[in-house]
Amino acid sequence: MMAVSEGRRARATARLIFGASAHAIGCALFLIAAQSAAHAQQASADTQAETVNEAETADIVVTGFRAALASSIAEKRTSDLIVESVSAEDIGKLPDNSIAEAIARLPGLTAQRLDGRAQVISIRGLSPDFSTTLLNGREQVTTGDNRGVEFDQYPSEVIGQVVVYKTPEAGLIGQGLSGTVDLRTIRPLAYGKRVIAGNLRGEKLSLGKLNAGSKNKGFRASGTYVDQFADDRIGIAIGVAHLESPTQIERFNAWGYPTVETAKPPYCLTAAGVCTGPNLAYADAAGNHVIGGAKPYVVSTNLKRTGVIGTVQWEPVNAFTMTVDGYYSKFKDTQILRGIEFPLWWGDPYPQGAVDNPRVILQPNVTASNGLITNGTYTGVKGVVRNDANQRKSDLYALGWNGVYDQDGWKIMGDVSYSDVKRKDMIVETYAGTGRRGFGAADTVSFRQTGKGFAFDTALDYADPNIIKLTSSQGWGSDVIPGGQDGYYNQPIVNDELAAFRGEVERELGSWLKSIQIGANFTKRTKSLSYNQYFLGLKANADDPTHTTSVTIPSEYLLAPTELAYLGIPGMVSYDPLKLLNSGIYNLNRNPNADVLSANWKVKEDVLTGYAKLNLDADLGIGTLTGNAGVQIVYTDQSSDGFAASGAPAFAANPISDGDKYTKALPSLNLSLRMPDDFIVRLGLAREMARPRLDDMRSSINFGYNPANAGNTDISFSPWGGSGGNAKLRPWIADAADISVEKYFGRQAYVSLAGFYKNLKTYIYNQNQVYDFTGFPVSSGPEPVLRQGVVTTPQNGDGGKIYGAEGSVSLPFSVVAEMLDGFGALGSLSYTKSKITPDPNNPSQPLPGLSKYVWNGTLFFEKWGLSARASIRHRSKFLGEVAGFGASRKMREAKGETILDAQIGYEFKDGPLEGLSILAQGTNLTDEPFITYEGDDSRRVIDYQRFGRRYLLGVSYRY
Repeated sequence: MMAVSEGRRARATARLIFGASAHAIGCALFLIAAQSAAHAQQASADTQAETVNEAETADIVVTGFRAALASSIAEKRTSDLIVESVSAEDIGKLPDNSIAEAIARLPGLTAQRLDGRAQVISIRGLSPDFSTTLLNGREQVTTGDNRGVEFDQYPSEVIGQVVVYKTPEAGLIGQGLSGTVDLRTIRPLAYGKRVIAGNLRGEKLSLGKLNAGSKNKGFRASGTYVDQFADDRIGIAIGVAHLESPTQIERFNAWGYPTVETAKPPYCLTAAGVCTGPNLAYADAAGNHVIGGAKPYVVSTNLKRTGVIGTVQWEPVNAFTMTVDGYYSKFKDTQILRGIEFPLWWGDPYPQGAVDNPRVILQPNVTASNGLITNGTYTGVKGVVRNDANQRKSDLYALGWNGVYDQDGWKIMGDVSYSDVKRKDMIVETYAGTGRRGFGAADTVSFRQTGKGFAFDTALDYADPNIIKLTSSQGWGSDVIPGGQDGYYNQPIVNDELAAFRGEVERELGSWLKSIQIGANFTKRTKSLSYNQYFLGLKANADDPTHTTSVTIPSEYLLAPTELAYLGIPGMVSYDPLKLLNSGIYNLNRNPNADVLSANWKVKEDVLTGYAKLNLDADLGIGTLTGNAGVQIVYTDQSSDGFAASGAPAFAANPISDGDKYTKALPSLNLSLRMPDDFIVRLGLAREMARPRLDDMRSSINFGYNPANAGNTDISFSPWGGSGGNAKLRPWIADAADISVEKYFGRQAYVSLAGFYKNLKTYIYNQNQVYDFTGFPVSSGPEPVLRQGVVTTPQNGDGGKIYGAEGSVSLPFSVVAEMLDGFGALGSLSYTKSKITPDPNNPSQPLPGLSKYVWNGTLFFEKWGLSARASIRHRSKFLGEVAGFGASRKMREAKGETILDAQIGYEFKDGPLEGLSILAQGTNLTDEPFITYEGDDSRRVIDYQRFGRRYLLGVSYRY
């Protein structure tokens, strides 16, 4: 007899739910995820959703957030893996403004904010390098320089559900070591009914407009259409979401905090230009840390993003379902940054080469406290007035086909997918000041600690365009541009392409061995990063034989002065840097240095994964044991193309290629003992893997040659040296154990306690290794005796252990008292401990992304169409990844943060406005900043970024 397809069973169940309540969207989305065969990554035990208390299902009358919560709890309860989930409250309505914010509230997960937006996720204390993100079960390309997904590429309005797998299973392709995030869109046949929905929200920022021409208001709009045709054998889903969202940031940034040393004048006494002893006037300053320079900005960002999803499902016969889905995102993020860069202790002290006449001087009258100078004054400061612009454009495409044949105990699945992204950045710096190095007025700058970094008092009026001109105050880049560079232009370009082919056969066995699955997946990926970098030089200065010309800012590009009151500075000259660049006032001189050439790379990966899995379902008397046992065999062929470059300017830039092949076996076991009264005990054992960072896998190397050592035979004194990537790098590998004990109370209440342990067999960090320089060119001097040297590259070193515990609870207050029906709370607490040393040269450095404590909580009320909730999330201090010089990757110690969001809304249940909802939201209501600092002293602030509050007001309609 022909078997009823998964899709028709899902639609039948969906109709049952909607017959009971036309608004139980969250539960329908659960059934889509749990029962749709098109989701190839779905854990096999999710099919048990068909049997989970159908009578209880028919009684569901909750809507909105409570329905979404019930759906997420059902996903957790029915899975044989340890998972967390968040579901849409309604079509196009995840519970938060972004995907990252929504999943950052899940137990054991937390987000790092970049430019005020939650963009990257850490799972169980491990940085985004250790996790992967899928779209409808398929690995995706990424817009960043690495593998980690930047979640703001995906509109929350087009995502129906997000599932986070904390334990792997053999059929989960592209799994991460810390976890796997699966973004799921709607499957129209499983959804089972027609719906037309639209959302419109406006937003306003509390910080106002920090830069001239910037915005403090934005909007987001989305529309979704889902329908079924041909006797429910054809289904379509179309969703479009557009966003124009500004962000305003007050940012303090310090170069660092050197120690005041009295070994150079005027901090020492001199005789004939030689220090003879410390200058006692600096007794209060000596030995203390002092701010060495500052680069504060006000930043105005405007993000424009359009996302489109489309899905077509066709079920020509009951036994076969075919699904085609696509996603497109057009992304443009524009930033204007204005501020004054103050070179202080690390400023240029000897502009005319006069050792006894330094320009930048720390004055002796300082106030010091516990090793830090908190008040003081510098004289001879030549500030660099910065009007900068950053722009990122990307176009991301993803297309997939899936077919499932299910009949007579056989299920055959095929899946083909392709994704591609092209990203182009533009990073523009323009400089102004009182004159070129050695010319123009210097400033007296007093500084004082504020708790938000430092504030300054200046003698010069930086808002006067008669004083501030286009110039090179510090003479940076004078080895390339005579008189110094007047700005810089950097254009990184990323191309990422991924194709995957998968096939799977499942056979039902009809015993406690429920079924067996065998499959294979082949993924082919190519990613490249290339740089175009130029020094900007004023044409007028290039034409001046003395190269001492500064240029008055053209009046047509001048804007209203930018206020820097949060720094203590009334204002600064402002102009449009992009219009100025396009005016032709600058020459673009390509950066000829080797470090630019060696930063370019291309990485290729061919990955063949075979897997086999047994699905279990056995009655043990004390309960039912479900789960799976299986293994993945992963064969990888990786290679990289790049450049070996040397010199400034580069005298050599040779193409270089390298690579490796390896095979890894990844066994896994997942068991769930389901006992009476909805007690579930889960156990997961697995070997887990995370592939290395793609930029660490580059073959490029920046090498140096010292002809003075040409005759040495000792490798420690070789003339060769350098740094670069490692195309032979192997993945992170860990043996992991997970246990979870869960108790469920109906559909909206549960309590869970989980523990995890990961023993990382290796960890990747930079270390020295011997490198063969045979065939490399010699810059000058005789032929060297040695053709080997020591280079610093990423290597697989010793690993370590990371372990922790997680507790979570969801409690509708009606369990306590019926009069509290509609009220409820949920929350979680996570503790993570690491015994991994990520940098052997710095044993005290913590594991990137690890917060020892993470907790969150939500209080909500939802009844009679009224909904209100407040959510808070906290993470303790952690080592975060931030953008450094030239957009390079920097790791900084970040202070812990607590973020509060709230919202209130109303849905019209009947009458002429039925289907209409209104919503008011506020995010970051406590105006929590993002803070990084130096060393173990939180007063030595490197970054203090204040984002302000964001208020949103919107309406949605569903028909």
